[in-house]
Amino acid sequence: MKPKQIFNTILAVLFVFPLMGTFAQQAVSSGSIEVITTFDFPGTGNSTLPQKINERGDVVGIFLDSNLVSRGFVRFSDGSFSAPIVDPNDTVGFTEGRGINNSRTVDGDYVGGDNELHSFFLSNGTFTQYDVHGALETNLLSINDAGDFTGGFDPDGSGIFQAFVSVGGTLTSFSVPGAASTFAYETNNSNQLVVGYYILGVLHGYYRDASGVLHFPIDPSGSTATVLFGLNDRNWVVGRYGDSSGATHGLFFVPPNSFFTFDYPGSTFTSLNGINDQGVICGRYVDASGIAHGFLARVTGTPPTKAAGPEMKPNSPSLVAPLNPSPSAWGGAMPAR
Repeated sequence: MKPKQIFNTILAVLFVFPLMGTFAQQAVSSGSIEVITTFDFPGTGNSTLPQKINERGDVVGIFLDSNLVSRGFVRFSDGSFSAPIVDPNDTVGFTEGRGINNSRTVDGDYVGGDNELHSFFLSNGTFTQYDVHGALETNLLSINDAGDFTGGFDPDGSGIFQAFVSVGGTLTSFSVPGAASTFAYETNNSNQLVVGYYILGVLHGYYRDASGVLHFPIDPSGSTATVLFGLNDRNWVVGRYGDSSGATHGLFFVPPNSFFTFDYPGSTFTSLNGINDQGVICGRYVDASGIAHGFLARVTGTPPTKAAGPEMKPNSPSLVAPLNPSPSAWGGAMPAR
C-alpha cells in the first residue's frame, strides 16, 4: 500500500476498523478484564495506537499527529515515553513501532524514497534495516525474546502479502489458501502459536500451530471483520472485531474457538493489541471526537468465554459469506494497527 493510500485510510481505521487439550488445561473457570490506566503520547491532538507489550510492561506503538504524520514510540513501564521513533530512511512521515521484546529491541516499518514499505530493528539507538530477501515490501509486526519475528511481505508488487515467521534464523512463509493477503502479527516465546489475519472478502482471524497447521477463520458470532493482533505464552490471544452496527469490539480469544468481548466504557471502538504473560493488555479506544487513546488493562483469571463461529480447516471453502469488500467494511488500512 502506497503512502497516499495509507494516509487516506488512517482516519477510517480509527473510526470503523475497525493443541486443544493443552489450551483447555490453561483456562480457568472465570475472570474479567479491567482497565488499569489510560495514556497518550505527549502533544495536542495526537492519536495513540499501542501495538505490543513486553514482560517488563514496556509498550511499543504508533502515534499520529494532527497532520497524520505517523511515528513510533515506546512507553516505558514507569510511564515515561521515548522520543518519537523515526527511521532515518523515512522520507514521507510514516514510521511505525510494531513489536518489542524484553531486551527492548523494537521492530517496525517505514516508507522510504521508493514509496514502498520497508522494516527495521531498533536496539540501543541503532537502526538495522530489514527486508525479506527479494521482496518489494516488508512489514515487521513482532519480535519475541529469542529474537524470532513475524510479519508480512509482498514479493512482487502485486499487493498480495504473504505471512512469515523467522525462528532461529530460518524464515518460513505461508498464506491462507485463496486469501488476498495474509499477515503474521505475533509468535510467542515458545513458538507454539502464530496469530494474525487474512483477507478473503473481509478480514478474518487465524492461528498457526506448532506443526504448521493453519486454523481459520476465527470469527466471533456477529463479526463482519476480525483481526488477531497478539498473544502470550499462556496462548491467550487478543484482537478486535467489527459488527454490522459499525461498532468495533476488543477481542479476547482462547484457542481453539472461545472468545470474550471487551468494550472500553463509552466508546464504540476498542482494540486489544498486545498481551504479556502477566495478563496485562495494551490497546486503544476512540473518543467521540475521533482521537485514539492508549490504555492498559489486566486479565484476572480467564473471562467467561463463548463459542466463536465454526472453525474452518485448511483448503476447505470459506464458511463465512463474503461481505461488503469496500474499505469502509473493515477499516481500510493494511496492515491493520
